Amino acid sequence: MPSGVLAATAVAAVLALTATACGPEEDNAGGTTPSASADPSSDGKIAIPDDLKNRLKEHGIDPDKWRDGEWKNWDKDKWLREAKDFVNPIIEDLWDPDRMREAETPPEAPVDNDISGDDGVTDPTPAPVRAAGVATPYHDNAPESGKLLFDGPQGSMVCSATVVKDPANPGKSNMVWTAGHCVHAGKKGGWYRNIAFVPSYNNDGLSLAELETAPKEKIAPYGVWWGRWAQTSEQWITEGAATGGQGAPYDFAVLHVTPEKGSTGKSLEETVGSALPVEFNAPAVPQIPDMTATGYPAAPPFDGQQLLQCKDKPGRLSVRRDEPTMYRIGCTMTGGSSGGGWIAAGSDGKPALVSNTSIGPVSAGWLAGPRLGKEAEGVYRAVSEKYAGQ
Repeated sequence: MPSGVLAATAVAAVLALTATACGPEEDNAGGTTPSASADPSSDGKIAIPDDLKNRLKEHGIDPDKWRDGEWKNWDKDKWLREAKDFVNPIIEDLWDPDRMREAETPPEAPVDNDISGDDGVTDPTPAPVRAAGVATPYHDNAPESGKLLFDGPQGSMVCSATVVKDPANPGKSNMVWTAGHCVHAGKKGGWYRNIAFVPSYNNDGLSLAELETAPKEKIAPYGVWWGRWAQTSEQWITEGAATGGQGAPYDFAVLHVTPEKGSTGKSLEETVGSALPVEFNAPAVPQIPDMTATGYPAAPPFDGQQLLQCKDKPGRLSVRRDEPTMYRIGCTMTGGSSGGGWIAAGSDGKPALVSNTSIGPVSAGWLAGPRLGKEAEGVYRAVSEKYAGQ
């Protein structure tokens, strides 16, 4: 990859930090019957709730065929893209250890690294900060972090994500924060499929070779949590693109998740023991001493199996003059880290999520993330309110 190349969104991957990775598609979707809530049917199998079944049928999708591999049909008329059309039936055991491990980033397309042209609102390019491994077990040091898995036209892909608090369900959150391009392809695509969150993926930091024989409990110690609902910004859906960082200032998303194997009576927050608050009024850049970005970089020289972090004082980056300025930090993490949370002191002085990895150059050693404002808060509260009391 030549110096100065920029990475992009999940599918076309032109912004290197867009986190996606493609692995070989499997001929068999595997598993039993899909579900959004993992409610057992009368015969003991997992059943699709009627509301989700009806939504699939509204778009001409047969739920049984979907489970048996129809989800791999990426014809334009089958690729749902509108905000209200998100569907994500659980296909139990689809994300087996091999499929989780083998997801890789697709080849990036080169674009111009000079994306300023902002009349003075971009700070000097930060010096690269070498990504450092999070101490194992990961859960002891970054319990809210995990890997996001999903399927797109190019195959299996990966991003990073963070467990966040749910104002409607204090102490019992099932909400996860990630990047918009990790759930939706933007203006030329639609919702990705089989979206699932794995908290503390590879908790013990095993090597790729060790993971080849590791049981699923080692890879996904807190289970696999499927996206019951996803929401991103309208700006990402209408503007998000694979080149030049278009839509990047609005590149955020919130998921409401449910356990693959059915409810244990515990929420995601209770299961992992922690969730981060989200700060929508973070201080201006000069007042922020540092931010810490966390993720699972999968593009070389990384392999996507270890959790890494970068800590740096943020600067400002303007992608387009008519869009909000983004945060930027020095960091050598690559594709796969997209969607990972950026943590800084919130208004109360305690750690809070203030951004997520969106874009970054392949070789220049920096990442940029959206500044969370009213649009991000609107998405967050809408997901919270949708499942209030549940």
